Amino acid sequence: MSTSNSGPLSGIRVLDLTSMISGPMTTLMLADQGADVIKIENPKGGDHTRSVSTKRNGFSASFVNNNRNKRSLTLNLKEKRAVDIFMQMAVEADVIVQNFRPGVVDRIGIGYDIVKKIAPSVIYVSISGFGDVGPYAQKPVYDPLVQALSGLTTVQGGSDEARPRLVRTIVPDKLTGYAAAQSISAALFHRERTGGREAGEGQHIKLSMLDTVVSFLWGSDMGAHTFVGDELERETAQSFIDLIYETAEGYISVAVQSDKEWAGLCKAFNRPEWLNDQRFASSALRGQNIDERLQLTQDVLMTDTATNWLAKLEAQDVPCAPVLTRLEVISHPQIVANETVVQTNHPLAGTLRQARPAPQFSKTPTTFRLPAPSLGADSHQLLGHLGLSDAEIETLADDGVTSLGDMS
Repeated sequence: MSTSNSGPLSGIRVLDLTSMISGPMTTLMLADQGADVIKIENPKGGDHTRSVSTKRNGFSASFVNNNRNKRSLTLNLKEKRAVDIFMQMAVEADVIVQNFRPGVVDRIGIGYDIVKKIAPSVIYVSISGFGDVGPYAQKPVYDPLVQALSGLTTVQGGSDEARPRLVRTIVPDKLTGYAAAQSISAALFHRERTGGREAGEGQHIKLSMLDTVVSFLWGSDMGAHTFVGDELERETAQSFIDLIYETAEGYISVAVQSDKEWAGLCKAFNRPEWLNDQRFASSALRGQNIDERLQLTQDVLMTDTATNWLAKLEAQDVPCAPVLTRLEVISHPQIVANETVVQTNHPLAGTLRQARPAPQFSKTPTTFRLPAPSLGADSHQLLGHLGLSDAEIETLADDGVTSLGDMS
């Protein structure tokens, strides 16, 4: 771990009240880019992802992957003393992020309308599942429910007639994290242009997982519902075959769009007669006759191995790639060349393998400064910064207002 902090958000302080995935992923990106993120957790257990499976020495893989570069402070926000401490910290904060169910922060006494009175320049972010108004606002929410309500499961199924299917990774959670982090950066930029931290405009950013996914889908999957008055009643599948093909040994993906790519595929397959087939004479016709085209492609690919086909297709500059298992991804030459996966040392969880932050900044590089903290690891230091004595901090710990963790 590096102790230097040169990221583009160096000097920005974030109070992170989130748990699970969408919120922690938001603040992870801010932390990786240099922000000082203080993760505020309940003393009794903290973030739920601390307790999920795939663990070593008390740390879950989910927690260490989403909470590096953060400090941990425990506060029982049901206690007035904890709320008072939070409000003291809010005065120095640039960003506050929370993903409680709508209305909870207001009942606790730490909602935006209260915080902005003492910190008018703060960027306050509220992440919800379905939104903060409407019939679903107070419903409990997890990723599969958002996939279902947003239409993503029917997109994944292929048509309205097919069985809806989940995307087997938590797209709504993670996508919301990216959207929230981008919106925070935009709000900080606006604040800088309107006077900076001392006099600039703060604001309340609200975003829901549902809105994020619907917005995400619209650009590529809602074309049939874009032109008002010309909507399709039923969505049909573009083809009965997806672009993952079986070969005599292994699977590959092949995708062709242009005439040049189609000609290259025909040459790699040694099927020159396909170039004279009127069903495939143009990009539009190849789209109209997609089932026949993909079935022919699949039939040919079954005659040789994935390795041999990839070599033949690459020689003709046809877009193609192997289908890898998660284990194979780690050692693939392109992943290695990109230095996408790195190893770090955690003082308690041991050697970790993680993906580095995707953006690479030429002037303000990101660093792995801090390991994911044990629960309350930084409580004593952070409370001391507020002027509390050792005795006062011990009393707060004894009374369950905070807890004092350890990071050996």
